[in-house]
Amino acid sequence: MQPLSEDHDRGLGFDLLVLNRRRALTLLGGAGLIALVGCGSGDKESSGSTTTGAGSDGTGADPPGGCTSIPEETAGPYPGDGTNGPNALAEDGIVRSDITSSFGSASGVAEGIPLTIDLTVVDSGDGCAAMAGAAVYLWHCDREGNYSMYSRGVTEENYLRGLQEADGDGKVTFTSIFPGAYSGRWPHIHFEVYAGVDDATGGGDPVVTSQLALPDGACQEAYAAEGYEDSVENLASTSLERDNVFSDGSGQQLAVVEGSAADGYTASLTVVV
Repeated sequence: MQPLSEDHDRGLGFDLLVLNRRRALTLLGGAGLIALVGCGSGDKESSGSTTTGAGSDGTGADPPGGCTSIPEETAGPYPGDGTNGPNALAEDGIVRSDITSSFGSASGVAEGIPLTIDLTVVDSGDGCAAMAGAAVYLWHCDREGNYSMYSRGVTEENYLRGLQEADGDGKVTFTSIFPGAYSGRWPHIHFEVYAGVDDATGGGDPVVTSQLALPDGACQEAYAAEGYEDSVENLASTSLERDNVFSDGSGQQLAVVEGSAADGYTASLTVVV
C-alpha cells in the first residue's frame, strides 16, 4: 500500500476547511444541509454476483428520492478542480471516458477490478428532464485508498479523474476501477456537475457537488479480491450509518451495482440537480 499524505480525508469538519468560499457558503447557508434531511438511509446488501442499491427497477434510471435535488456534499480535500491546489480540469486530456490511466506527461495506471460508472443527470426544475450537454467531473481513490495528484507516491499521477459531457439522455459513462476503502470513510465516488464542458474547464462553478455511495454487498465481494486486502479492515470499521457524509441519509446517493468481482461491475445512479 502506498503511504498517504498526512492530511488524508479525516471527516466533514476537516473537509469543510478546504472548500472554497462559494462551497462553504452553500453548505453553511443551509441549502446544502437542509437538502440532506429526508433522504432514506441505504440498506446494506448481501454479497453476490449482482448487487442492487437504490432504484426501484434495478437499473438506476428512476431517481430514488423522486425529483428532488441530490444532497450537496463536500468535495473533500483532494478535488483536483483548482479549489485546493492542483487543477486537473485545466489540463489537456481531462475530457475522457476511460479514467484508469493518467494522461499528459504522466503514465501511471490504476490497478483493480473494472468498474463502469453510469450517471444520468436530470433537472429537478424541469420535471427531471435529461440535462443534455451538462458536464460531469468525477474522481475517486485508487485500490490502495490514494488520490492521484495529492497522496504520497502518486502526486505526479492524474488517473481516476475525468470529465464527460452528457448525451441527449443526460448520460455519462466512465470506465474505471472499483475504489478501495480507506480509514474513516465508506467507499464512495466524488463528482461535480457543471452547466457544460466550457464551464468546467474554464474555471466556472459547479451546479452541484456530491458523492456516490457503493452498496455493502458489492464492496464485500470486491474486497475479497487480491489487492484489496487493506480495504477489508477499513470497510469493517465503518458503515453507511456512521459515515460522516452518508450518515444522515444515502437514499439519493446509493448506486445500483451489478456484476461480479470476476467480470467487473457497473454502478448506476440518477443524479437530480
